[in-house]
Order: sequence, then structure tokens, then C-alpha cells
Amino acid sequence: MTESFNESIQRAAILLKSARHAVALTGAGISTPSGIPDFRSPGTGEWAKLDPLDVVSLTTFHRDPARFYAWLRPLIVKMAVAKPNPAHNALAELERMGNLQAVLTQNIDELHQEAGSKNVIELHGSLETLSCPTCKRTISGDACYQNFINENVMPRCTVCGSILKPDIVFYQENLPEKAWFTAVHYAEQADVFLVVGTSLEVMPVSSLPIYALENRAKIIILNFSSTYFDNQATISIKDNIAFVLPEIVHVILKES
Repeated sequence: MTESFNESIQRAAILLKSARHAVALTGAGISTPSGIPDFRSPGTGEWAKLDPLDVVSLTTFHRDPARFYAWLRPLIVKMAVAKPNPAHNALAELERMGNLQAVLTQNIDELHQEAGSKNVIELHGSLETLSCPTCKRTISGDACYQNFINENVMPRCTVCGSILKPDIVFYQENLPEKAWFTAVHYAEQADVFLVVGTSLEVMPVSSLPIYALENRAKIIILNFSSTYFDNQATISIKDNIAFVLPEIVHVILKES
């Protein structure tokens, strides 16, 4: 018999409340209610309109950085005004209550931190800094992006004049080594692994639930679309994440 929505919420709350080492993996879907577009939704995602290799690859950046920055500019504008939504707040509350050990995120929008999450592992880097590909200097992003948005001038190194690269992971580029190995460690230790707002299509991040399952973790998937891991999940809820996660936290608080 198919489990009802409320029954799934109750079971998810019980699993998270009793977990000793629960970990969350988040993707773009958790930030779409905050007004930040995702990448893979059919017809509406960023990659439904553009080939990512044409805009967010090292090859493109080195050959035509203006093309990359033209794509990045509206995204930065949206991120600048975006605020955490109830799903971000719910994960921060789970951590505060001791029911969540870490958030492993593919997002670069910093909304988890703004919501109050303390232990956030940024697997795809961050827009907080930029690096010079020539002299390897690291520069804070705030002033660079403000000038870029206001004047539409690409950020340049003040020492050598090279165009700066945001410290996010491009296609053809490896994940930050420390972040990746930290994420694998958390996944391997997890007894409950919460997948939120990601279609699990991008390697190697999509392999993290496998590490958790090898530790016999219970897998909870909250995502609008199906994932390759749904059949392995203990619970899979396809609904509005900004509603589902707060409901789970509400049940935990009520039963506490």
C-alpha cells in the first residue's frame, strides 16, 4: 500500500530525531523558492537554454571570459537579493537542535550560511573569492562583483591585469580536494543521509549517497523529480521542499 504524505513526513521525522550522525546533501532545488534558477529542470533549467560547456568550462573561460561573465552577471544579481527560504531555515534548525551534523552543498549562493547553518561543506566552491590564473592571488569578491554589476567591467587582477576567475568549480575542473574528502567522510559516517533538491546527476557528488548506503544509512530523498537513487531510498517525497522540510522539523519539535 502506498504511504501517504503525512506518513512519510512522520517517518522522516522519526529517522532524523533518532539519528546519531545525520548528514544533508543539497542542490539547486533548495534555492529555487528563493528565486535562484536551477540548472536541470526540463524546459526551465539553465542547461535547457545553454550548453554548460559553452559557458562554464575552463576552455570557454580561457578563450572567451566575456561569455562566461555575461552568463554570470544576472545570476549574481539574483543571488545578491535572494534570502533563505523555509527549507534553508529548517536545515539550520535541525543542526541547532543536534539532529544534523553537516550540510554538503553543491550550491554557491551562501544561503545555508545566511540561514544559520554552521557546518557547510561547499563542494562546488564559492563566489566569496576570486583567483588570478596568472599570479595566483586570491581576492575578495564583494568589491569585484559590485563594480562588475554596476559598471559591467570584468574583474581584473590589480597586480598583473589578468581577468579573475571566481572560485567556483567549472566543468573540466576537479572539486576542491579538502571539501570532497570531508564530504566523503561525513557520508561514510552517516546513519541517515538526507538528499534535498538535487537530481543526483552530477558526478562525483552523485556518488555520495552510495558511501552512506555502504554504512547502511537510511536515505531520505526530498526532490521534485526522480533520481537514480529513489529505489534505494527509505523515504522519497516529491513535493515542495520549502514546505516539506519545515513540516519534518515541526513534527520533531512537537514530539520533543
